[in-house]
Amino acid sequence: MARIASESLIERLAEWGVDTVFGLPGDGINGIMEGLRRHRDRVRFVLVHHEEAAAFMATGYAKATGRIGVCLATSGPGGIHLLNGLYDAKLDHVPVLAITGMQETAVLGTGYQQEVHLDKLFADVAEYNMMITNPAQLPSLVDLAVRTAYARRGVAHLTLPNDIQVADAGEDPYRTVAPVRAPETAPIYLRPSGLPRQEDLARAAEVLNAAERPAILAGQGALHARDEVLAVAEALGAPVVKTLPGKAVVPDDSPYTTGGIGLLGTRPSEELMDEADVLFMIGTNFPYSKFLPEPGKARVVQFEAEPTRAGARVPTDVPVVCDAKEGLRELLPLLNRGNGNGHLAKYQKLMAKWRSDMDALENPDRDPIAPQYAMAVLDDLASDDAILTCDSGTIATWAARHWTIRGGREFYLSGTLATMAPGLPYAIAMQHAFPGRQVIAYVGDGGFAMLMAEFLTAAQHRLPVKVVINNNNSLGQILWEQMVLGYPEHGVRFAQPEADYSVWARACGGFGAKVTKSGDVAAAIRQALAHDGPALVDVDVNPNEPPMPGKVSYDQAKSFAQAFLKGQPHKAAIATTLFKDRIQRFTD
Repeated sequence: MARIASESLIERLAEWGVDTVFGLPGDGINGIMEGLRRHRDRVRFVLVHHEEAAAFMATGYAKATGRIGVCLATSGPGGIHLLNGLYDAKLDHVPVLAITGMQETAVLGTGYQQEVHLDKLFADVAEYNMMITNPAQLPSLVDLAVRTAYARRGVAHLTLPNDIQVADAGEDPYRTVAPVRAPETAPIYLRPSGLPRQEDLARAAEVLNAAERPAILAGQGALHARDEVLAVAEALGAPVVKTLPGKAVVPDDSPYTTGGIGLLGTRPSEELMDEADVLFMIGTNFPYSKFLPEPGKARVVQFEAEPTRAGARVPTDVPVVCDAKEGLRELLPLLNRGNGNGHLAKYQKLMAKWRSDMDALENPDRDPIAPQYAMAVLDDLASDDAILTCDSGTIATWAARHWTIRGGREFYLSGTLATMAPGLPYAIAMQHAFPGRQVIAYVGDGGFAMLMAEFLTAAQHRLPVKVVINNNNSLGQILWEQMVLGYPEHGVRFAQPEADYSVWARACGGFGAKVTKSGDVAAAIRQALAHDGPALVDVDVNPNEPPMPGKVSYDQAKSFAQAFLKGQPHKAAIATTLFKDRIQRFTD
């Protein structure tokens, strides 16, 4: 049996350590599928139900493992479907390789069926983007694609025409007319040193040591540097604020953290940003500059791995290009220890009050079910090394405030793209990567409905992923965003009755439970977590529970009132919920 070019592709992926490819077959990649079949002992193909989910799975795999995620789609529409998941990888800076099919070279440019030039379409999303036109280009272009994805922390794309896929491996059918030879490369990536320059460290230490009211803002680039971040916080007496993608940088019960930042963050974090005289940004390019100190109000030190992102959000006194872990290790000996000015103690007291307020909202006696309570039950029952994935929307607020990072827990969502629907595909990919760990997708009904077919994927692959749906029968985040702009809600609530997604879970062969009363939440989640296979709990929560910011501004309150005056539907139910929230926080 002749060795085909697609085998060269798959063999090289295996040499790079790729063991899983997520995708959906099609006639535009039949040759690649044959390459996977011939090497199924080395690279596993995970058949999904939608190419968008395949791209999300590759992205989730890369986020959780640090290794390149790989997705595969056919030519034309299949490749187009990958884009949303690939933009998630691009904006959150994780290495993903997308492989697509292309029409045969003899018909390119003729308007052939499904002729979409995916290399052109992917030009914005991909750091490396190439159509293979000669079998001799493989496997070297695989090396270049993977190496670029790692080096630039982004997406690489290779598209292979049908005839190239099944051509003889290594064949060079064209006469060479210049002094060239196909390169011979190796599947090796040499990670650059993450050490900072000593002169930059000295300047950073000078600014940090002079701080009277320091604040640390840690992001996903510091997820691997927990011990170092905590050591710096101790040395400086500095509270640690966490971006949402960086939620797992330090435990949520740490005496050094004030929790999240932004609309999903905490009041102490917002007050800290107003008061800080020095901000130390570690592993983050936090985009919402409105929540950072005003320019000129605080000096800024930033540890950033990518030079183009250093100083991209606020004027930065000392930008330092380095890996967070390596840079902090070098910085620690230069810091003056024993900051005893009471700054940290002040924010520890504020956080104790905040935690008490959040606990009060986790009320099991509410009807309809308070979403904070459902999240709190899941938080209490999940294991200490559980991985939680999350969709975008109000659910991100409840997870940010009521999912506790402790032990070896992790947390992943679409950080910068903030797209809907990645929660379940992420969980499937992470369960493949970590078969012995508890992996939970916490999603909204809107996001789940988009890619709910992937629960069947989990069942068919016998993956014990757990899904908890925060079902408010609406696009909740958009509802509140409309009101904050001063507009009555419009077009954001689905018609009654609410869907019962537990029926779908059972139809797929998994566990499914529908919960409409608070008293049934704990038992249903406990059963789901104990189930030996995929499980789903669909919880009907209060659709009128607003994800209020940690600190409500005058403008926000004014716009909210304007929405009521202009004819906001359900205003009585919303007002009642707000009243109950306020009473609960003051009486519990």
